[in-house]
Amino acid sequence: MVPFGRPISELNGKVVWITGASSGIGEALAYLLASHGVKLVISGTNESRLRLHFFVTEANQTPVNLLLLQNYNSKDIKDFSVHEKQFNAVIKHFQRLDILVSNAGRSQRASFETIDIEVDKEMFDVNVFGLINLTRIVLRYFLDNQMKGHFAVTSSTAGKLGVPNSGSYTASKHALHGYYECLRVEAQSRGISITMLCPGPVFSRVLENAMSNKLDSSHEVEVMTKFEEELGSDMRDDRHERAVQ
Repeated sequence: MVPFGRPISELNGKVVWITGASSGIGEALAYLLASHGVKLVISGTNESRLRLHFFVTEANQTPVNLLLLQNYNSKDIKDFSVHEKQFNAVIKHFQRLDILVSNAGRSQRASFETIDIEVDKEMFDVNVFGLINLTRIVLRYFLDNQMKGHFAVTSSTAGKLGVPNSGSYTASKHALHGYYECLRVEAQSRGISITMLCPGPVFSRVLENAMSNKLDSSHEVEVMTKFEEELGSDMRDDRHERAVQ
């Protein structure tokens, strides 16, 4: 049987920028790539957790060339004005960028008829327009330098199917497919690759920051809390503390 995809060893020495690397999928991917010699750029809204990545990789004696980019306004991940500054910082540090992993975003839970339109706007600013703005900055760099760049985008099964009680979130993930499938058609002949990642439910802290039906409210994470209790206290321990023991 022919193995699917290409070996991760091919990424050795590549410069990969992961947004939304503070936790969840982005965090796990950062540790995996670091163990395979990838030059990492990580950004996110939780600076303390990003800095722990340095600490854990050093404690585990994992050789890693890593640049940390905390958001200039950590309370507002849809502040598009920071994207150009962050991109310039990446090029200044590594002199190149090969892959952008767009993983930043928020979830949302509410009944369709109760959702305020401002929630829809906020969700699209965070989950769609922020990613697209940064993608266009990096795309121009790839094209201007005639590079075979790669964009990996964290979508969701909600980007392919209708998910109840997550109308704004589901719509934002569908929108990502519209944008990036268009880019795939336009840029494929110029050496640009697109990978859309569509995971199902993932054990992470995403629901702790989920939006609800109003901008000033957040989702009660009773399901997540119950899930953690069923798994036991070990799952509630901070993974970073366990990693360096």
